[in-house]
Amino acid sequence: MSLLMNFFTLIATVISLPLQLIEAVGLYGVYKRIFPFCLYRLSLSYNQKMHDKKKALFSGIAELKKPGRTLSLLEIGCGTGTNFEFYPSECKITCVDPNPHFEKFLQKSMADSEQHLTFERFVVASGEDMGVVEDESVDVVVCTLVLCSVSDVRQTLREVHRILKPGGAFFFLEHVVADPSTWTYFFQHVLQPLWYYFGDGCYLTRSTWKDLEAAGFSELKLTHTEGPLIFLIRPHIVGHAVK
Repeated sequence: MSLLMNFFTLIATVISLPLQLIEAVGLYGVYKRIFPFCLYRLSLSYNQKMHDKKKALFSGIAELKKPGRTLSLLEIGCGTGTNFEFYPSECKITCVDPNPHFEKFLQKSMADSEQHLTFERFVVASGEDMGVVEDESVDVVVCTLVLCSVSDVRQTLREVHRILKPGGAFFFLEHVVADPSTWTYFFQHVLQPLWYYFGDGCYLTRSTWKDLEAAGFSELKLTHTEGPLIFLIRPHIVGHAVK
């Protein structure tokens, strides 16, 4: 099976050569302008299908809120702001995303949520380099479907650890690579060369739970689960880590 997988992966890589050329000459930036619109539509569907899992995950944020204090929350890869509806009242939100074209799509989500959330700022930055955010300055960091597309997962987690206050928590919901014995694993690897471009740098083949286990958090609660989604992104991990 491994030889067969490598053979078809090679074919997919060859097919993706025109996309690699487009990226090399700088034309891929055009797709980055279009991608926020595509993601806006996809996020609405994802939220409907994953509503219960998100609601259960983010209910833990409210437990960190102390009476009379505003909870500072930073979301990495905020995208179109589809997580805002799940955040508890009186949170102060910082949105971080490397794609500046998401900002206008955030406006509607911000307007819909402004009665229970306070929006501090939108920062154009990658998860690996959030230097504009001070050390130990936020209570909660959130990312959903983000660690699949950062260039360096472990560096992103180091940044999360840096900006969290002592006792602060990192909440995550990510799709991951399937069990090696499954056909899903086979097709995740075969289609990865093409998926990377259409998914704006997304990787189907990451064992993200291993990076979380090695990130040095004092506490990690992580569950493997499945979403009611296309089989390539059905395997998920969900949970939170405490600094």
